[in-house]
Amino acid sequence: MQGLIAQKVGMSRVFLASGEAVPVTYVKVEPNTVVRTKNADKDGYNAVVLGVRPLKVQTRKGKTHMRYRTQKEWRIDSIEGVQAGAKATAEFVPKDAIVTVTGTSKGRGFQGVIKRHGFSRGPESHGSHHHRRPGSVGMKEWPGRIMRGKKMPGRMGNDCVTRRKCIVMVSDPEEGILAIKGPIPGPAGAIVFITVEQLPEGFSMPQFLNEKAVVQKAEKQEEQKKTEVAAVEEKAEVEAKAEKEESKKG
Repeated sequence: MQGLIAQKVGMSRVFLASGEAVPVTYVKVEPNTVVRTKNADKDGYNAVVLGVRPLKVQTRKGKTHMRYRTQKEWRIDSIEGVQAGAKATAEFVPKDAIVTVTGTSKGRGFQGVIKRHGFSRGPESHGSHHHRRPGSVGMKEWPGRIMRGKKMPGRMGNDCVTRRKCIVMVSDPEEGILAIKGPIPGPAGAIVFITVEQLPEGFSMPQFLNEKAVVQKAEKQEEQKKTEVAAVEEKAEVEAKAEKEESKKG
């Protein structure tokens, strides 16, 4: 099992080949850094701790070390070849993968029973004194007190919410963008944790990349983009020359 830390961007939709519109939520995956690893011999299980948004912290001895604003631990089958400082990108979450998304829902503040629990309201006529009140709470019945968990007004939202069996509709590792089917908890810009539950058939999990490999990969992608742009410009020049020659002949 492997996961990533991502940031919610917003909702949109994608169209299938049949023309059906599917609502999706876009998330941005920054390169996740391996903060530390845990092994079965020392810790009792194999796990990797990922972090994003590093913070430079000055220690008392004058040394600096990295801490991260957001960290999350995931258990994995093997930590062979995984070292602190390695990177994990959106390549770990391919298209058609089934994932679990965990985040913090939007905070709604103190709300009544109608909005918080979906109660029906009372009559709106002038003779009624029961418009939006919760009504009887059954305190007179056994055991003569209000039981814990009774649906009443209170703070709503700002809870840890998990959505399971979400399908990844689009995966763009170069841009670090994922499109997950349906809504996910939290406002735009919120941090969410994506855990891969099931991979598509034939997909092999990529390796963690070190700093040098990340730089080399970025340089290779830039060179490829420059080559594509140069090819498009060259093609445009050839077409322009051909049009000029045809105009001269005409």
